[in-house]
Amino acid sequence: MKIAVNTRLLIHGRLEGIGWFSYENLKRITRSHPEHTFIFIFDRPWHPEFVFSDNVKPVVIWPPARHPLLYFIWFEISVRILLKKEKADIFLSPDGYLSLGTKISSIAVFHDLNFEHYPADLPVTERFYYRTFFRRYARKASRIATVSEFSKSDIVKQYAVDPKKITVVYNGANESYAPVSAETSAATRDRFTGGRPYFFFVGALHPRKNLVNLFRAFDLFKETDHNDTVLLIAGARKWWTGEIAEVYDQMKFRKNVVFAGRLESGDMRSVMGSAIALTYVSYFEGFGIPIVEAFRCGTPVITSNVTSMPEIAGDAALLVNPFEPADIAAAMKSIAVNTELRELLTTKGGQRAAVFTWDKSAERLWNCIEQVIKPMQQSPAGQGSPDSQALQP
Repeated sequence: MKIAVNTRLLIHGRLEGIGWFSYENLKRITRSHPEHTFIFIFDRPWHPEFVFSDNVKPVVIWPPARHPLLYFIWFEISVRILLKKEKADIFLSPDGYLSLGTKISSIAVFHDLNFEHYPADLPVTERFYYRTFFRRYARKASRIATVSEFSKSDIVKQYAVDPKKITVVYNGANESYAPVSAETSAATRDRFTGGRPYFFFVGALHPRKNLVNLFRAFDLFKETDHNDTVLLIAGARKWWTGEIAEVYDQMKFRKNVVFAGRLESGDMRSVMGSAIALTYVSYFEGFGIPIVEAFRCGTPVITSNVTSMPEIAGDAALLVNPFEPADIAAAMKSIAVNTELRELLTTKGGQRAAVFTWDKSAERLWNCIEQVIKPMQQSPAGQGSPDSQALQP
């Protein structure tokens, strides 16, 4: 079989959530299945580290798809032409975008539908594209993979998709995440916070990551903090909105907020492993990979009691109402002063982390792919999945 894969988010040195999902799963799948050819479709020059095995054929097609208009050109024209040229049997898209104009069997990975619930968090053009096309992608897809039972239920509800069409493929966490030594922890604090203890947040500084209420909660926590604790923020300010900036500017203790920017992967383990706790209080997540990364590092976790986060955290984290800063602040204080609680959460977190591995993720994603492959192998004439209504609204 020729399996074409949308790999436009495999960007050297700049892997983020979906990029890591693509990297970890495709690395395992391509190496485990030499009987198939994988055509990796990039929208910019590819890096050799992403050619995982001899059965991977990298291809670059124009234009770089980084804007809604370019998304449309890339997927509906360039990808469609390439799929026909390469005589691909299946198109796999780890970021969920499909080519509606092709009749090839397609598998979409939907990570979450945050744009359906909080459309105002996105620029107008992005919002329009997502809300217009993802509903059609859901109908077009031969199968859908998603990263939590919560997201599966949400897709079923929002798009009236048969739940039997959806496979849950949990994320994993990089195996480099592990507890750090006391010496490393001290050196990390010296480097990033001037030796001070810190709570840690990592992620795109996007409205749904709830920095507004995290800042408010940290201000409340600091009112009774006697340890010169700081809040360390890692992530690019791509989505830094006026509301986030206003709340930050009004903080009484904003001098205790440290912005580290985008951290190299080598630094992430030591920074995560040296924190008092991860404060990951988004109001919408399809999974929440940092939760598992913190578990692997032995770092306690404070996360939200909404969407997928309770499913991923189980009983190994303190769950809070993300819309109540006082609730977040109370959890921060509990972890900061209660050694036994930190030790309990560290133990439970290590146990919970074992549930989520990239090996298990790759196995589940391959099972999803096989559900498309097997009927095609049994019926040679049935290659592709005719979809005469694919371009209809």
